[in-house]
Amino acid sequence: MHKYTIALLILTMFLPSFLFPVQAKAHTNKVAIVIDDFGNNMKGTDKMLSLPIPLTVAVMPFLPSTKEDAIAAHKKGHEVIIHMPMEPVKGKKEWLGPKAITTDLSDEEINNRLEQAIQEVPHAIGMNNHMGSKVTADERIVRLILAACKKHGLFYLDSKTNPKSVVPKIGKELGVPIIENQLFFDDVYTAAHISKQAQLLIKKLQEKPIMVAIGHVGPPGEITSRVIETSIPKIREHADFIFLSDLALSPPPVSKSDL
Repeated sequence: MHKYTIALLILTMFLPSFLFPVQAKAHTNKVAIVIDDFGNNMKGTDKMLSLPIPLTVAVMPFLPSTKEDAIAAHKKGHEVIIHMPMEPVKGKKEWLGPKAITTDLSDEEINNRLEQAIQEVPHAIGMNNHMGSKVTADERIVRLILAACKKHGLFYLDSKTNPKSVVPKIGKELGVPIIENQLFFDDVYTAAHISKQAQLLIKKLQEKPIMVAIGHVGPPGEITSRVIETSIPKIREHADFIFLSDLALSPPPVSKSDL
Protein backbone atom coordinates (compact mmCIF):
# COMPACT_ATOMS: atom_id res chain seq x y z
CA MET A 1 0.00 0.00 0.00
CA HIS A 2 1.28 3.49 -0.88
CA LYS A 3 2.91 5.24 2.09
CA TYR A 4 0.65 8.31 1.68
CA THR A 5 -2.42 6.08 1.86
CA ILE A 6 -1.15 4.29 4.97
CA ALA A 7 -0.30 7.54 6.77
CA LEU A 8 -3.60 9.20 5.94
CA LEU A 9 -5.63 6.12 6.85
CA ILE A 10 -3.95 5.98 10.26
CA LEU A 11 -4.59 9.70 10.76
CA THR A 12 -8.26 9.30 9.81
CA MET A 13 -8.68 6.55 12.41
CA PHE A 14 -7.66 8.93 15.20
CA LEU A 15 -9.41 12.13 14.10
CA PRO A 16 -12.27 12.95 16.48
CA SER A 17 -14.95 12.98 13.78
CA PHE A 18 -17.64 12.83 16.46
CA LEU A 19 -17.12 16.58 16.91
CA PHE A 20 -19.03 17.17 13.68
CA PRO A 21 -22.74 16.34 13.24
CA VAL A 22 -23.42 13.24 11.16
CA GLN A 23 -25.36 14.01 7.99
CA ALA A 24 -28.69 12.22 7.71
CA LYS A 25 -28.19 11.54 4.02
CA ALA A 26 -24.94 10.60 2.30
CA HIS A 27 -24.21 12.29 -1.02
CA THR A 28 -22.05 11.25 -3.94
CA ASN A 29 -20.77 14.81 -4.31
CA LYS A 30 -18.13 16.07 -1.87
CA VAL A 31 -16.74 19.45 -0.83
CA ALA A 32 -13.47 20.19 0.97
CA ILE A 33 -13.10 23.63 2.55
CA VAL A 34 -9.63 24.98 3.27
CA ILE A 35 -9.04 28.03 5.47
CA ASP A 36 -5.72 29.84 4.92
CA ASP A 37 -3.60 32.27 6.94
CA PHE A 38 -3.71 30.83 10.45
CA GLY A 39 -0.63 31.42 12.62
CA ASN A 40 -0.63 35.14 13.34
CA ASN A 41 -3.52 35.62 15.80
CA MET A 42 -5.71 36.52 12.87
CA LYS A 43 -9.22 37.93 13.07
CA GLY A 44 -11.89 35.24 12.86
CA THR A 45 -9.64 32.40 14.06
CA ASP A 46 -11.89 31.21 16.90
CA LYS A 47 -15.08 31.52 14.86
CA MET A 48 -13.57 29.57 11.97
CA LEU A 49 -12.30 26.75 14.19
CA SER A 50 -15.75 26.51 15.80
CA LEU A 51 -17.56 25.79 12.52
CA PRO A 52 -19.42 22.45 12.81
CA ILE A 53 -17.86 20.96 9.68
CA PRO A 54 -14.50 19.33 8.93
CA LEU A 55 -11.99 21.94 7.81
CA THR A 56 -8.49 21.78 6.42
CA VAL A 57 -6.64 24.47 8.37
CA ALA A 58 -3.61 25.99 6.60
CA VAL A 59 -1.17 27.39 9.17
CA MET A 60 1.72 29.69 8.27
CA PRO A 61 5.05 28.74 9.88
CA PHE A 62 7.35 30.97 11.96
CA LEU A 63 4.59 33.26 13.28
CA PRO A 64 3.44 34.10 16.84
CA SER A 65 0.50 31.67 16.99
CA THR A 66 1.70 29.02 14.54
CA LYS A 67 1.90 26.20 17.06
CA GLU A 68 -1.09 27.39 19.10
CA ASP A 69 -3.38 27.52 16.05
CA ALA A 70 -2.22 24.15 14.70
CA ILE A 71 -2.77 22.45 18.06
CA ALA A 72 -6.17 24.14 18.53
CA ALA A 73 -7.31 23.06 15.06
CA HIS A 74 -6.24 19.48 15.71
CA LYS A 75 -8.05 19.41 19.06
CA LYS A 76 -11.22 20.65 17.35
CA GLY A 77 -11.05 17.69 14.97
CA HIS A 78 -9.83 19.62 11.93
CA GLU A 79 -6.81 18.63 9.86
CA VAL A 80 -3.72 20.80 9.52
CA ILE A 81 -1.50 21.66 6.57
CA ILE A 82 1.48 24.01 6.20
CA HIS A 83 0.62 27.30 4.49
CA MET A 84 4.06 27.92 3.04
CA PRO A 85 4.82 31.53 2.06
CA MET A 86 6.07 31.79 -1.51
CA GLU A 87 7.02 34.67 -3.77
CA PRO A 88 4.23 36.13 -5.95
CA VAL A 89 4.52 37.82 -9.32
CA LYS A 90 3.02 40.92 -7.70
CA GLY A 91 2.35 41.81 -4.09
CA LYS A 92 3.99 43.35 -1.06
CA LYS A 93 6.99 41.49 0.33
CA GLU A 94 5.81 42.04 3.93
CA TRP A 95 2.70 39.97 3.18
CA LEU A 96 4.89 36.90 2.77
CA GLY A 97 6.01 36.49 6.35
CA PRO A 98 9.38 35.13 7.55
CA LYS A 99 11.48 32.54 5.73
CA ALA A 100 9.44 32.64 2.53
CA ILE A 101 10.44 30.65 -0.53
CA THR A 102 11.68 33.10 -3.16
CA THR A 103 13.18 32.57 -6.60
CA ASP A 104 16.54 34.12 -5.70
CA LEU A 105 17.33 31.46 -3.08
CA SER A 106 19.75 28.58 -3.59
CA ASP A 107 18.55 24.98 -3.56
CA GLU A 108 20.22 24.50 -0.19
CA GLU A 109 18.46 27.47 1.41
CA ILE A 110 15.08 26.44 -0.02
CA ASN A 111 15.53 22.93 1.37
CA ASN A 112 16.52 24.36 4.77
CA ARG A 113 13.46 26.60 4.92
CA LEU A 114 11.14 23.79 3.89
CA GLU A 115 12.55 21.44 6.54
CA GLN A 116 12.22 24.12 9.22
CA ALA A 117 8.63 24.88 8.19
CA ILE A 118 7.63 21.21 8.26
CA GLN A 119 9.02 20.88 11.78
CA GLU A 120 7.40 24.16 12.85
CA VAL A 121 3.74 23.23 12.25
CA PRO A 122 2.39 20.48 14.56
CA HIS A 123 0.08 17.79 13.12
CA ALA A 124 0.65 18.89 9.50
CA ILE A 125 -0.20 16.27 6.87
CA GLY A 126 0.01 18.46 3.76
CA MET A 127 1.16 21.78 2.34
CA ASN A 128 -0.18 24.61 0.19
CA ASN A 129 1.15 27.92 -1.06
CA HIS A 130 0.60 31.32 0.55
CA MET A 131 0.61 33.67 -2.45
CA GLY A 132 3.26 32.01 -4.65
CA SER A 133 2.20 32.92 -8.19
CA LYS A 134 5.86 33.30 -9.22
CA VAL A 135 7.22 30.27 -7.38
CA THR A 136 4.55 27.80 -8.54
CA ALA A 137 5.50 28.49 -12.17
CA ASP A 138 9.21 27.81 -11.49
CA GLU A 139 10.11 24.17 -12.19
CA ARG A 140 13.35 24.22 -10.19
CA ILE A 141 11.68 25.42 -7.02
CA VAL A 142 8.48 23.39 -7.38
CA ARG A 143 10.60 20.26 -7.74
CA LEU A 144 12.35 21.06 -4.44
CA ILE A 145 9.06 21.79 -2.67
CA LEU A 146 7.39 18.60 -3.84
CA ALA A 147 10.50 16.52 -3.13
CA ALA A 148 10.28 17.73 0.48
CA CYS A 149 6.59 16.82 0.55
CA LYS A 150 7.38 13.35 -0.77
CA LYS A 151 10.14 12.89 1.81
CA HIS A 152 7.74 13.69 4.66
CA GLY A 153 4.64 11.97 3.24
CA LEU A 154 2.73 15.21 2.67
CA PHE A 155 0.15 15.88 -0.04
CA TYR A 156 0.13 19.28 -1.77
CA LEU A 157 -2.74 21.67 -2.49
CA ASP A 158 -2.07 23.98 -5.42
CA SER A 159 -3.97 27.13 -4.50
CA LYS A 160 -3.97 28.04 -8.23
CA THR A 161 -2.75 31.60 -7.84
CA ASN A 162 -1.15 31.17 -11.27
CA PRO A 163 -2.84 29.39 -14.21
CA LYS A 164 0.66 28.52 -15.46
CA SER A 165 1.48 26.52 -12.32
CA VAL A 166 3.74 23.53 -12.93
CA VAL A 167 2.73 21.87 -9.65
CA PRO A 168 0.43 19.23 -11.25
CA LYS A 169 3.09 18.30 -13.80
CA ILE A 170 5.94 17.93 -11.29
CA GLY A 171 3.67 16.24 -8.76
CA LYS A 172 2.81 13.57 -11.31
CA GLU A 173 6.50 13.04 -12.09
CA LEU A 174 7.44 12.68 -8.41
CA GLY A 175 4.39 10.71 -7.31
CA VAL A 176 3.16 13.33 -4.84
CA PRO A 177 -0.63 13.59 -4.36
CA ILE A 178 -1.73 16.95 -5.82
CA ILE A 179 -5.10 18.60 -5.22
CA GLU A 180 -6.15 21.83 -6.96
CA ASN A 181 -8.21 24.69 -5.61
CA GLN A 182 -11.34 25.53 -7.59
CA LEU A 183 -12.83 28.54 -5.82
CA PHE A 184 -11.89 31.38 -3.46
CA PHE A 185 -14.61 32.58 -1.11
CA ASP A 186 -12.97 35.88 -0.23
CA ASP A 187 -10.61 37.09 -2.95
CA VAL A 188 -12.63 40.30 -2.50
CA TYR A 189 -13.25 41.26 1.14
CA THR A 190 -16.94 42.18 1.01
CA ALA A 191 -19.97 40.35 2.38
CA ALA A 192 -21.70 40.65 -0.99
CA HIS A 193 -18.83 39.01 -2.86
CA ILE A 194 -18.25 36.27 -0.28
CA SER A 195 -21.98 35.42 -0.29
CA LYS A 196 -21.93 35.37 -4.10
CA GLN A 197 -19.00 32.93 -4.04
CA ALA A 198 -20.84 30.68 -1.56
CA GLN A 199 -23.80 30.59 -3.94
CA LEU A 200 -21.43 29.79 -6.80
CA LEU A 201 -20.03 26.89 -4.79
CA ILE A 202 -23.54 25.52 -4.24
CA LYS A 203 -24.26 25.83 -7.96
CA LYS A 204 -21.03 24.07 -8.93
CA LEU A 205 -21.76 21.23 -6.49
CA GLN A 206 -24.80 20.43 -8.61
CA GLU A 207 -22.53 20.01 -11.64
CA LYS A 208 -19.26 18.62 -10.27
CA PRO A 209 -18.68 15.61 -7.99
CA ILE A 210 -15.80 17.29 -6.13
CA MET A 211 -15.24 20.90 -5.14
CA VAL A 212 -12.32 22.45 -3.24
CA ALA A 213 -12.83 25.98 -1.91
CA ILE A 214 -10.48 28.29 0.00
CA GLY A 215 -11.34 30.98 2.54
CA HIS A 216 -9.23 33.01 4.93
CA VAL A 217 -8.92 34.23 8.47
CA GLY A 218 -7.66 37.79 8.80
CA PRO A 219 -9.41 40.82 7.24
CA PRO A 220 -12.31 38.79 5.76
CA GLY A 221 -12.26 36.11 8.47
CA GLU A 222 -15.38 36.99 10.45
CA ILE A 223 -17.46 37.59 7.32
CA THR A 224 -16.22 34.42 5.65
CA SER A 225 -16.90 32.28 8.72
CA ARG A 226 -20.41 33.71 9.01
CA VAL A 227 -21.18 33.12 5.32
CA ILE A 228 -19.87 29.55 5.47
CA GLU A 229 -21.87 28.84 8.61
CA THR A 230 -25.13 30.11 7.14
CA SER A 231 -24.44 28.19 3.90
CA ILE A 232 -23.91 24.81 5.59
CA PRO A 233 -27.55 23.61 5.38
CA LYS A 234 -27.81 24.47 1.68
CA ILE A 235 -24.45 22.90 0.86
CA ARG A 236 -25.50 19.75 2.70
CA GLU A 237 -28.46 19.40 0.35
CA HIS A 238 -25.99 18.70 -2.45
CA ALA A 239 -22.75 17.37 -0.96
CA ASP A 240 -20.94 15.92 2.04
CA PHE A 241 -18.18 17.91 3.73
CA ILE A 242 -14.86 16.07 3.67
CA PHE A 243 -11.23 16.69 4.57
CA LEU A 244 -8.79 17.64 1.83
CA SER A 245 -6.79 14.52 2.70
CA ASP A 246 -9.77 12.39 1.59
CA LEU A 247 -9.00 13.54 -1.95
CA ALA A 248 -5.37 12.50 -1.57
CA LEU A 249 -6.52 8.99 -0.62
CA SER A 250 -8.45 8.39 -3.84
CA PRO A 251 -8.68 9.91 -7.34
CA PRO A 252 -11.65 12.22 -7.97
CA PRO A 253 -14.63 10.83 -9.89
CA VAL A 254 -15.47 12.03 -13.38
CA SER A 255 -17.84 15.00 -13.50
CA LYS A 256 -20.76 15.34 -15.89
CA SER A 257 -18.92 18.10 -17.73
CA ASP A 258 -16.02 15.72 -18.43
CA LEU A 259 -18.22 13.16 -20.21
